[in-house]
Amino acid sequence: MRVGELARRTGTTIRALRYYESVGLVVPRRLGNGYREYEPVAVRMVAQIRELMTLGLSVEETRPFVESIAAGSDEADVCAAALATYRGTITAIEDRIGKLAAQRDALDARLDAAAGRVVTGEPATAGDPHDLVGRALPKLTFYATDGRPVDLSALGPGRSVIFVYPLTGRPGVDLPNSLLEVHGALGEGEQPAWFRDHHAELRAAGAERVYGLSAQSTGYQRELVHRLRLPYPLIPDPRLTLASALGLPTFTAGDMTLYKRLTLIVADEVIEHVFHPIPYPASHALDVLRWLTKRRPR
Repeated sequence: MRVGELARRTGTTIRALRYYESVGLVVPRRLGNGYREYEPVAVRMVAQIRELMTLGLSVEETRPFVESIAAGSDEADVCAAALATYRGTITAIEDRIGKLAAQRDALDARLDAAAGRVVTGEPATAGDPHDLVGRALPKLTFYATDGRPVDLSALGPGRSVIFVYPLTGRPGVDLPNSLLEVHGALGEGEQPAWFRDHHAELRAAGAERVYGLSAQSTGYQRELVHRLRLPYPLIPDPRLTLASALGLPTFTAGDMTLYKRLTLIVADEVIEHVFHPIPYPASHALDVLRWLTKRRPR
């Protein structure tokens, strides 16, 4: 088998195969005319290298596995050297995870501290949210919990669901007593979890994308996404920028100004429908689902 055929059958490049040859991993035999010819087993060897590299091993660390295949073993990962490589790679990955988690927690703490020092001014006087129907969303860019920028004026084709909620709690973190009278304010997941549980159905009913938005900091929201395993990003708006731009309803609790619950359906960059008020938050995701289903193209 020539190098071009091996590259095609393994989905790799000729340049990569030349490198594997240079380090003595997959070595062809030389024909009398100078051409390289690979044995059929080279397909398994290259596939093994590529698979292990996707798991975090370096090219050199794949050597015991490749040599096992070259020796005719049906199992490429039964030798002592292979087991040691697995253990070493797992340890290195766990070490990196620990360091990254510590960095994330430190950044979250700084974000929360910085957000707590922001003096949130009163937003523009709220109007009737239903008057927003037919209006384009303002050109505001936020960084969502997945790290990607979200430009509200360019969400993309199709329908987007943006559910706006007051806040969520963290396990073991007290919230102001003034929130005791706010329905659902003390729940650790509540509205984000309800949209999580029906996310697949919402997408099937025509929602191209789903976002949650609140005045909480990125740190709070990222922790929530991780803890509840949300399949969609949350958008932090601690300065209530969207409330000021659209006149969305808010309320005060202690020294905090928070969003009142409402949901925007945006179709091709224009607000198509507004859910407000939301008297029964626990069933609201189903209300949105029914609304989308009725307008789904047949």
